[in-house]
Amino acid sequence: MSTESRVARRVEAIPFLDERDTSLLFVLPGLFVFSAFMLFPVLYIVGISFTNAAPGNLFAGEGAMSILTFGEAAFVGVENYVEVLSDARFWNSFGVTWLFVATSVALKLLLSIGLALVVTNDRVRGKRLMRSLIILPMGLPAIFTITVWRGIFSSAQFGLVNQLLTAVGLETVSWLSQRWPAFFAYNVTEAWLAYPFMVIITVSALQDVPDELHEAAMVDGASFLSRFLHVTLPSIKKPVLFATILTSAASFQQFLIPYVFNAGGPARANELIVVYGYQEAFSFNNYGKGAAISLIAVAFIGAFMWLNVKRGKLADGVNEA
Repeated sequence: MSTESRVARRVEAIPFLDERDTSLLFVLPGLFVFSAFMLFPVLYIVGISFTNAAPGNLFAGEGAMSILTFGEAAFVGVENYVEVLSDARFWNSFGVTWLFVATSVALKLLLSIGLALVVTNDRVRGKRLMRSLIILPMGLPAIFTITVWRGIFSSAQFGLVNQLLTAVGLETVSWLSQRWPAFFAYNVTEAWLAYPFMVIITVSALQDVPDELHEAAMVDGASFLSRFLHVTLPSIKKPVLFATILTSAASFQQFLIPYVFNAGGPARANELIVVYGYQEAFSFNNYGKGAAISLIAVAFIGAFMWLNVKRGKLADGVNEA
């Protein structure tokens, strides 16, 4: 008798389970792992968001159970949420975050579609090598890439961008010490980190566009721009929309770029919402408020993704008409 048969017989012998329920036991290990590494941390953050948790009271007491029960932190209800939603700094962070999402995603779309059109054009030579080079940033650690870009946008004269400005006779810029130059640097770095993913999706979509559609448009005298607008874009719309939603969610959760560049400065003016929550929790030791900020951010990004998936009808599949 096989091992599977012996296990099935022993499971069926359990008195409170019938034959239909035995299959549920096989998902319990996966459910346990999910609960331990995903569900429990989320529930713990939810619990902290309703307390005045801080290093002085959360870790008070002895043993691990004191932490699991929030130590000596007091229940404050929705006070943290009221404080966050009435904080002008939160709304500044919220607005800057959505502005960053809009500008960085637009930049990534333009860059990725342009590169995808180049590496799928029949007249371009060395396309395989170009595709290999395009995905190179995906193989580098994000913290390494961001640190390099921080040096490129250094406010000092030896920064690469400032050296280029000096070479063409322009004045140097304090990139990381001024609000909008720093915001521009965030966008460029984010585009560099994310464009390989967008290019891969776009190239795959372009390769699925039937050649007959382009040939028919050419016979009708359509120009390259007209073919792109009326043939190419409608054909790749859903895959590119799917990739756009994913990269928008990643941009909304961006932490490393602003934090490594200038901690969301100058004067916290460019704090994206995740950086804002981190600063409140770990720089100002207000864990309850930081947890509330994180959950509000999760609610907004969840609603954003749900609305876009629903409006784009992506639940039916990216290749559905």
